Amino acid sequence: MYRVAIDVGGTFTDCLVLDERSGDLRQFKAPTTPPDPSVGCIDALSKAATAYDLGLPDFLGKVGLLIHGTTLATNTLINEDGARTGMITTKHFRDMLEIRRGYKNVRISMYNVFVPPYKPLIPRRLRLEAEERVLYTGEVLTPLNEDEVREAARRLGDEGIESVAIGFLHAYANPSHELRAAEIVREELGADVYVTTSSQILPVWREWERFSTMAVSAYTGPAVKRYLLALEDRLAGNGFTGSLMMMLSDGLVETVENCIPRAVYLIGSGPAAAPAGAVHLGAETGHKNLLSFDMGGTSIDIGVMMRGEVPTTTEGWVQDERVAIKMVDIVSAGAGGGSIAWIDSLGLLRVGPNSAGSDPGPACYAKGGQDPTVTDADLALGYIDPDFFLGGEIRLDAGKARQAIMERVAEPLGMTLEEAAQAIMTAVSSFTADEINEVSTRRGIDVRDLTLVAGGGAGPAHAALIADLLGLPHVIIPSVASTYSAFGMFAMDVGRNYARSYITRFVDLDADRVQALYEEMEQEAVAGFEEMGYQADDVSFHRTADLRYIGQFHEVEVEMPIDPGRDPAETAEETFRASVFRDAGGMEMLDAVEEAIENFHAKHYDLYTFNMPWQGVELLTFRLRATVPKAPFELHRIPEGGSDPSRALKSHRDCWFDGARVSTPIFDGGRLRAGNRIPGPAIIEEPTTTVVIPASFTATVDARRSYHLNRNGDVDESAGGAL
Repeated sequence: MYRVAIDVGGTFTDCLVLDERSGDLRQFKAPTTPPDPSVGCIDALSKAATAYDLGLPDFLGKVGLLIHGTTLATNTLINEDGARTGMITTKHFRDMLEIRRGYKNVRISMYNVFVPPYKPLIPRRLRLEAEERVLYTGEVLTPLNEDEVREAARRLGDEGIESVAIGFLHAYANPSHELRAAEIVREELGADVYVTTSSQILPVWREWERFSTMAVSAYTGPAVKRYLLALEDRLAGNGFTGSLMMMLSDGLVETVENCIPRAVYLIGSGPAAAPAGAVHLGAETGHKNLLSFDMGGTSIDIGVMMRGEVPTTTEGWVQDERVAIKMVDIVSAGAGGGSIAWIDSLGLLRVGPNSAGSDPGPACYAKGGQDPTVTDADLALGYIDPDFFLGGEIRLDAGKARQAIMERVAEPLGMTLEEAAQAIMTAVSSFTADEINEVSTRRGIDVRDLTLVAGGGAGPAHAALIADLLGLPHVIIPSVASTYSAFGMFAMDVGRNYARSYITRFVDLDADRVQALYEEMEQEAVAGFEEMGYQADDVSFHRTADLRYIGQFHEVEVEMPIDPGRDPAETAEETFRASVFRDAGGMEMLDAVEEAIENFHAKHYDLYTFNMPWQGVELLTFRLRATVPKAPFELHRIPEGGSDPSRALKSHRDCWFDGARVSTPIFDGGRLRAGNRIPGPAIIEEPTTTVVIPASFTATVDARRSYHLNRNGDVDESAGGAL
């Protein structure tokens, strides 16, 4: 049997296949097909089937699990081609979505007067109201006016809406009004209209964050639903009978059935897996403080992991939209292999954010693209073999690459071809280094203390050059670098995140209510996993809570302990529900909260270098992460070969490094052995990527065929062949 992970990127669709019997991993790529990304998925799977000497139906019949990451929801939001969406909300609160908190996107200076006013996803005339009021305690003050809901639904139907978002003021405390309104909308408009409620998407306090996240889900939902259903049908039509799971933005995987009504959780799907892959690789090589760097054809994704932990955030933004669900904390920017080099109005060279994508692609693809890209510069500098791109599946036209660079960059700037190509390389590397510096500095981390884990089709060609600019001593390029995010999906847990808000000061805390909230979430989690075919015994819980000092605006998420001393016999399925929600060993919820407060003081100091233990504490939101164990896997080991890599030497090729032409050794990555050492400058060619080693680095191959690039003079003992 096989397990498959597929990541649909802006340029290529990556497919990683794990043979469960042998443990071997094999990588495949196919061009992404933007009109219908499922076509690119099937193309990548067809390549995999051919490699295993099977027809597609026979291959898919042997696939037990397929994990899929897609940027469809993100692209729908960015491209502004989502559904025509309406909203029904509490009377007098329809403008909350547009007023927001009176500030602009946090990524934009509040003093930038040239930023146009916010354009909400749901225009004001499609935001209708109904009388109702639930208090923050969950008590119903004013019953829902069902006649007004019906009238609003009919008006939205007359407007031709495809999706309806229902958000009431305190629905996080009592969702009954939202649920009834959703029933009425479905009665009036039929099952074809996509209906979303805020309590279904994000049952926590702060109405703007909840409404904004709900609006994003409603806006992207119909497109996500069409794609996922079409993908299921296409896979089933080709013989797939296994489980299809989707990669979520919070670093977990979920069933298609549960993703369709919660489309917003697919924002950032795919890139969110890369940090988990970095942590897995770091654990194998003894590195805990990591910088994940995923450079594909369209963008870069950057994440910082300290102490081997994947960071998450609820402060996410996508374009101008606030997305308050828990997401893996990564930063994306428009700089990839397909990023276009251009000259701005001041005569300065820029690279990105626009990309040539897969169609027409870089000029060297010879598919009609006229603009020079980073890939064209790599080709002009000799880093890429035009006859071995994607293992020879795509033949590159070096002449068209040189022509595009000359006409659009070199001649306007008065440069030679090689100078222009190196300028493009310097521009994209400097931009990426600046992005990495910003990410690490914002978290108070010296980037030089991190180990760079590089992936993506373009990442290995640029990682060492970027590390040079940043002063990073070590770079790890895994054997699965070109399918980096897909690899991370294998390292993901199957699970869900839950949250319930209960705003209280510690001195006023109702411990029984907190216990009841966790019981409710745990019961919901167990029921959901049982529907997926898992046993109650398999489910693990991780409790956290959001705390802040009285008077603060922002909160900190901290551990809420669960006593591990439960009797294993009591967690069997027949007694699970009766026991799993009881704190064993006599631990009372109040004790757990007091320990959480101690954790809060310590974490506040860790984050901000101060704390205020004398100050009162407020508790805001209680969170639960429910997971089941992932299937084990490990990278295939290769034989030892000593330090001499000469058996893998293919040829020499003229490449440009530091403004000079250098006869550079080219190595076949598939023939390298554990322990081989390759001083730069050198090139290692893999079927799906190229590793560039500048003169300031030396590469060592480990037992899992990962490349450890160490700055000359720095020693990384984890790179030894015994790993």
